[in-house]
Amino acid sequence: MSILALNDVTAGYGGDAPILHGVSLHLDDGEIVSIIGPNGAGKSTAMKAVFGMLDMRGGSVVLDGEDITDTAPEKVVAKGVCFVPQTDNVFPNLTVEENLEMGAYILEGSIEEPLSRVYDLFPPLLEKRRQVAGTLSGGQRQMVAMGRALMLSPKVLMLDEPTAGLSPKYAQEIFDLVLRVNKTGTPVLMVEQNA
Repeated sequence: MSILALNDVTAGYGGDAPILHGVSLHLDDGEIVSIIGPNGAGKSTAMKAVFGMLDMRGGSVVLDGEDITDTAPEKVVAKGVCFVPQTDNVFPNLTVEENLEMGAYILEGSIEEPLSRVYDLFPPLLEKRRQVAGTLSGGQRQMVAMGRALMLSPKVLMLDEPTAGLSPKYAQEIFDLVLRVNKTGTPVLMVEQNA
């Protein structure tokens, strides 16, 4: 069974013509699914459909068997979907650890276990936990953004062009991190321009 499905989605922004025309995709438990295409093809728009950030004109979005079409973004997060945007994906004036703590804003009780899990997954973040995120390299910022999303142990992790603007070395490192995250059991839906 699919953990996330877009079924024949037609959607756009406001009164403008639809950007998505009958788009369907399915993400199964344990999978990595990549949406690949050039700028303006509607890749990121498909992700926004999951978060109810578009004017849906047809179709449905289903998470773990529940129809979440047009559900408010904060409720989609509470249901287990976390999204890492392409740009502006860290709080630059906060430390690495403060950024991670922001990812746990809906958790009740101690955040020590999720914090420890993220540091185990991304050891460089533990070393830089007191460093201001705005001073990190692009690849390190991407780690912080992914780590913040993983603080909630999401059912689905969505990444919007996680390698955009990174050197080939850092891009490969991010792809390796995506594989590592997926091996923990987290399904990943990822938008990329570079196949």
